[in-house]
Amino acid sequence: MTTTWLYVPGDRPDRLAKALRTGADELIVDLEDAVPVAAKERTRESVAGWLRSLPADRPAVTVRVNPGELGHADVRAIAGAGLDGLCVAKVESAGELRTLDIVLTGAGMPGLPVVPLLESAAAVLAAPEIAAAPRVARLQLGEADLAADLGVTPGPDESELLWARSQVVAASAAAGLRPPIAPVSTEFRDLEAFRVTTLRLKRLGFRGRACVHPAQLPVVAEVFTPSSAELDRARAMLAGYEAALAAGSAVFVGDDGRLVDEAVIRAARELLA
Repeated sequence: MTTTWLYVPGDRPDRLAKALRTGADELIVDLEDAVPVAAKERTRESVAGWLRSLPADRPAVTVRVNPGELGHADVRAIAGAGLDGLCVAKVESAGELRTLDIVLTGAGMPGLPVVPLLESAAAVLAAPEIAAAPRVARLQLGEADLAADLGVTPGPDESELLWARSQVVAASAAAGLRPPIAPVSTEFRDLEAFRVTTLRLKRLGFRGRACVHPAQLPVVAEVFTPSSAELDRARAMLAGYEAALAAGSAVFVGDDGRLVDEAVIRAARELLA
């Protein structure tokens, strides 16, 4: 189960080499914001070479490409390389992804999954259509650009972004996608504060989180990996439900004294899956 994604700047070969050993489930090699405009062409060629030389024993690797025509040039440069997916920056419409689908097919990548990054008010409002676009595997929210676009300043509880977060979770569920990837945080020194925000995002329905520093990875993995106690509780709940059904009832009282029905059991099944 993928729970940790680590962003790595594409113009830093030293960091790319180290990233393979950080323990991240998946790397997101950045060709967008982390790379100056003057260095983009050189960087995409360098990343293409790095992708083609990847060892077999490695985490999954996604590349974040630029929006629009610049991103199409990124795609053509990395075509045929050892790539597991694309993260597409600043997507605002399903039409952009339909065009990208044509570009990817023409570049010889017919089945490559795509994760759109929603970073504006227009993107959040179009989340249901974007989620249903070709190749979309799941969604990710980019909150730094989103906050600037909305003109909000998030406080300690980040409630100013609650509606946008829930919109992306709901759009993902409605489209039958896996739950979205939680947005990054620049907090990597106060890991307890980072844990608090990660737990909050988990409760909202995100599953896994993108990171900008290796120190964040263990916290995310711990928060999103079910504990043995949680798994045992889910198995016991399923067993109790099966026993109740065999006895002719669709509900039963769990060990904690609460009623358990199909809706509760669905969450237990998802946890075990």
